[in-house]
Amino acid sequence: MNVTLNKQDNVNSVITVAIEKSDYQDKVEKSLSQYRQKANIPGFRPGKTPKNLIRKMYGKVVIIEEINKLASDELFKYIQDNNLKILGEPLLSENSKAIDFDIDEEFEFNFDIALTPEFEIVLDKNDTLSYNNVKLEEELLQQQLDAYKQNYGKYTKVDESAKDTDLLKGTLTELENGESKVEGLVIDNAILMPSYLKDEDTKNKFVGSNANDVIVFNPRTAYDNNEAELASLLQTTKEKVTDINSDFQFEIKEITRYEEAEINQELFDKVLGENVVSNEDEFKTKIEELLNNQFKPASNNLFMKEARELFLKKMESVEFPVTFLKRWLINSNDKYKDNEESLETDFPNILDDLKFHISKEQLAEKNDLKVEVSDVEALAAEVAKSQFAQYGMTNLPADVLQNYVQSLLGKEETVRNLYERALEDKVGEWLKQNITINEIEIMSKDFNKLLDESAHDHENDDEHEHEIEN
Repeated sequence: MNVTLNKQDNVNSVITVAIEKSDYQDKVEKSLSQYRQKANIPGFRPGKTPKNLIRKMYGKVVIIEEINKLASDELFKYIQDNNLKILGEPLLSENSKAIDFDIDEEFEFNFDIALTPEFEIVLDKNDTLSYNNVKLEEELLQQQLDAYKQNYGKYTKVDESAKDTDLLKGTLTELENGESKVEGLVIDNAILMPSYLKDEDTKNKFVGSNANDVIVFNPRTAYDNNEAELASLLQTTKEKVTDINSDFQFEIKEITRYEEAEINQELFDKVLGENVVSNEDEFKTKIEELLNNQFKPASNNLFMKEARELFLKKMESVEFPVTFLKRWLINSNDKYKDNEESLETDFPNILDDLKFHISKEQLAEKNDLKVEVSDVEALAAEVAKSQFAQYGMTNLPADVLQNYVQSLLGKEETVRNLYERALEDKVGEWLKQNITINEIEIMSKDFNKLLDESAHDHENDDEHEHEIEN
């Protein structure tokens, strides 16, 4: 067995794996013996088929299997033992000598490989990047506070005249000629909110009404022939209300009104957790902080997009194995196998993604920026909290949050993405400490416009992501 490396240039090499008969003979014999033990051939007892017959039937297949496995194992062992940083996967050289497994006893395999180029990106205080510190508009903060008051409010029974947003509970009875219809519909626990009524005359009958009032109206007219709402009122299906056009009487039993939560300790504890804050000013400050934090991932993302351009500029002169990479993409990606024109269109972005990826890896390795399991777990928790916070859920029980985090960590692709994000976060933090940062205060509305512009500029980036580095 002989494995050698022949460098073609700085980024292209050929690994030759030379295999002699003595390298594979024992493996072939062992494999044939296993075939013999398992063979079920008419006329012979299991395990008693003559070796020559087994060799005639399976010998060539076994030789091919063992030689291919041996060549592959030795190839990747050589790459690992010699710490070769390659791009893509090795490809059998196009000019490799044809092999005849019926005649040849010695074999030589040539594999083309692409080497990660040697380069060094120098970053210091002479390099400048921008970072957006987002500040929330007062009106948006107030909207969030109002949302909390609304979300944590409750219905209470009132003795006052009904408002259009009150819930009226009572008995709804179908009428015929002004009297209860024989075998007509009777809904004992009917619920109605005047604000949902489309007919203004009907709505006005209910607004200002009191408990024990009896109001006669036509539900079909009240809901302007909306059969979904009519069916909801009558607690049945749309199909069953098609022919209903009767008057009904609604005997009001109870009026309940939704009261917004007060700005007090009870609300503070429900939103943020027990005793996190103790007064309204602290509450507003904490909510503003939470809302501003929701912009940080997007700020970091824009920051790293700008960093990407800086890295790419510094790598303009770095040589890459372009021909090999295109060939590898054609072999590994169905999108490009019969569409080289598409590859030519996508390749500049693919190459830029690769440059940015390996430059981040180099910076992380050079500065000992390591992603630990705890980093991935912490990021998963941040992602979970952020997702729930978008729906105003800022005080989740610890077990609910932890279960959701574990569900994220149970997905291989999600963990891989979290790892890449964690590494990028570490690179970003290193940049903030070691180059010049132009900090920009920006209001959230303007920042959202900036995000929209950035999304438009990079709308096709995701289509060009490939696993190229190994």
